[in-house]
Amino acid sequence: MGLPRFAWTVLAALSAGISAALLVLAVGLARGDAVRPNGAGLGPGGVGALASALSTDHVGSAACASCHASEAKAWLASQHAQAMTIAGPETVRGDFADVKVEHQGSRARFFRDGPRYMVETEGRDGKTAAFEVTHTFGVAPLQQYLVTFPDGRLQALPFAFDTRPKGEGGQRWFHLYPDQPMPASDPLHWTRSQQNWNFMCAECHSTSVRKGYDEAQDTFHTTFSEISVGCESCHGAGAGHAAWAAKGADPKVAGKGFAAVAAPRPAPDWTPDPATGSPAHGVARLPGDEVETCARCHARRGTFSEDWHPGRPLADTHMPALLSEGLFEDDGQMRDEVFNDHAFKQSLMYAKGVVCSDCHDPHSAKLKADGAQVCAQCHLPERFATPAHTGHPPGKSGEKSPGEKTPDCISCHMPARTYMVVDPRHDHSFRIPRPDLSVALGTPNACTDCHADKPASWAAEAVERWHGPNRKGHQTWAEAVHRARAGEPAARDMLLKLAAEPAMPGIAKATIITELQRFPSLATDAATTKALADPDPMVRVAALRSLAGTPLETRWRRASDLLADAVAAVRMEAATLLADQPLAGLPAAEKARLEAAFAAYEAAQRLNADRPEGRANLASFLLRRGQPAAAEAELRAGLAREPEATPLAVNLADLYRGQGREAEAEQVLRRAIALAPRAAATRHALGLSLARQRRYAEAVEQLAAAAALAPEDAQYAYVHAVALQSTGQPAEARRVVAEALARHPYDPQLLSLALQDAMQARDAARAAPLAQKLSDMRPDDPEIARLAARLKRP
Repeated sequence: MGLPRFAWTVLAALSAGISAALLVLAVGLARGDAVRPNGAGLGPGGVGALASALSTDHVGSAACASCHASEAKAWLASQHAQAMTIAGPETVRGDFADVKVEHQGSRARFFRDGPRYMVETEGRDGKTAAFEVTHTFGVAPLQQYLVTFPDGRLQALPFAFDTRPKGEGGQRWFHLYPDQPMPASDPLHWTRSQQNWNFMCAECHSTSVRKGYDEAQDTFHTTFSEISVGCESCHGAGAGHAAWAAKGADPKVAGKGFAAVAAPRPAPDWTPDPATGSPAHGVARLPGDEVETCARCHARRGTFSEDWHPGRPLADTHMPALLSEGLFEDDGQMRDEVFNDHAFKQSLMYAKGVVCSDCHDPHSAKLKADGAQVCAQCHLPERFATPAHTGHPPGKSGEKSPGEKTPDCISCHMPARTYMVVDPRHDHSFRIPRPDLSVALGTPNACTDCHADKPASWAAEAVERWHGPNRKGHQTWAEAVHRARAGEPAARDMLLKLAAEPAMPGIAKATIITELQRFPSLATDAATTKALADPDPMVRVAALRSLAGTPLETRWRRASDLLADAVAAVRMEAATLLADQPLAGLPAAEKARLEAAFAAYEAAQRLNADRPEGRANLASFLLRRGQPAAAEAELRAGLAREPEATPLAVNLADLYRGQGREAEAEQVLRRAIALAPRAAATRHALGLSLARQRRYAEAVEQLAAAAALAPEDAQYAYVHAVALQSTGQPAEARRVVAEALARHPYDPQLLSLALQDAMQARDAARAAPLAQKLSDMRPDDPEIARLAARLKRP
């Protein structure tokens, strides 16, 4: 793979021992000093709207090279160094020789206009126009392209170039969403917020990014210190370190001149134990260690602060996702694109203190040994690379034995999924293959990834023959989470047991606490309260979220201390939970603490005011703070920027409802439906609005539409059924409830409605199992328990 021109320049400089001062000039492109082709401005502020913002604290990667030549050479060959570049002959990999591509009604033509790289495609207004490609994004196995707009937005095109060799299927343009049309009205269209570089991409493809969103003008003035991922992306601002080196590199100076460094790890001993083939001992890890540095970009998370520096835990500046349904499988395997960190933090390796650089060179990002040989650093091959362990004859990974591929550590313990059409990513949870869970729960497994022509039951039987029936591994929550998401009451006790396990990975425990809220009980409440003091900040965040909807007095008593938590994500979760707490009457210290938390939460949402979710969060917070006019302004501003953002429309309509402005609420919802007719939430909200206006026939029609558009939402079916009952259509209501219960057999509201109907019909045979299910769901409700017992009697 070739390197861009600036990379070759620096490599040559390193070989010649050129001075650091000249290296600064050599990597001008890396810092973003060059203007885009033809010298056109990059936003409302001209070139400076997207250019180097090299502060006095940042020195640039070139300044590091004179002392760290080998590290700089490795970095220059890495994908980090080429994460983003100015579009030019040395950096563009795609074919711009007047190539035309199509995808489900979308078309694009890639061509050259003198020195400029151009694309002719559909713009935000749905009309075809020519756009200049200003930047490349990534390098292998695909390269994306960015277009700069006059308001400072950079948008990622939907067609990417497959940079793999032609023999591997590459050297072609392809659409990143191959299975769905992408009209200009779609939120995923390349001109819209989901493809916006300034928010979605910049932080992890450039160094020291400042988004620079201007709310008043709805423009961006985004800056960075280097256009790609440079040394200071991971090490922090380097001016202090450079000064320390220039003064003689005194080893007694803390942090070697850096303002902050990743938390150190005690020296590990990874010597394999001959009895097990694996290291006998682990090592402690501290918050803000190396893994947290990598997690800043290799985790599924949202950003609430741009003030990251090494040594801060991820949750101090970002809000990580949990192992949520849709993002992860029930057992924690990656499903959507989740970027490794969440998977790794489920692993036994993480629990033992392993860090990313134990396997990957931190500068080249390559493995420290070829393929599965990297595992042999800590695990004895003579024990694991054997037929007794693998059940397969020996051979190289991927080498075909009769009818099969020979597995290795990676293929079995790090199965890959392909994202962005051509980019395979390995799951870093290092789990034991569990085809038996595939049989029971439908989760994927590594065995049938290779043996695609065989059922999971075949693989499960084989694994049991080799290793016996009792093989749980480190990740033990799959069945409990699966049952919980199905609503099965039996999941409660399983989740409670898991929540009490000291060795449970924090990210999994936070997910378990979240799933436990499906089953309210005294035991659930006790587990949640205990989780408020858990060492892992995301467990504390999950526990705080579970308090939503409880009385203010309860929330204040349990959560107020966490307003002073050591981790910002916890403080912010406490702030939003307590947003309706009046300041008047609080002791001075508690008032100050609450005000500080409120200010931090509002600042975090202001940082993301370019996003519909940022506006929605801020509006909800302001409304609970007793500021309805300010909340309305946020919602309206968000809708002005993103008219198709249906949650904003629903929230604005609800605000109007609370103020008795029902006609305005209806107008907002009808506009939203016209823009996004298949959004269930707006139709549901409109149905409720029409019901409040006593326009019952219209209301039932909209509620029915919502339930049909989102059958996965039991609440929509429940409200539709209630509306049918209320308008004298009991038989139709009964049908709706029965169909919904077939999809959601443990939904308490649907069960209550069905039980009520059965009781009114004096149908004890139908009522008895419904009452028992409800009793199982609500074990602390004596009334429903008595009813279930009475209905059981012959």
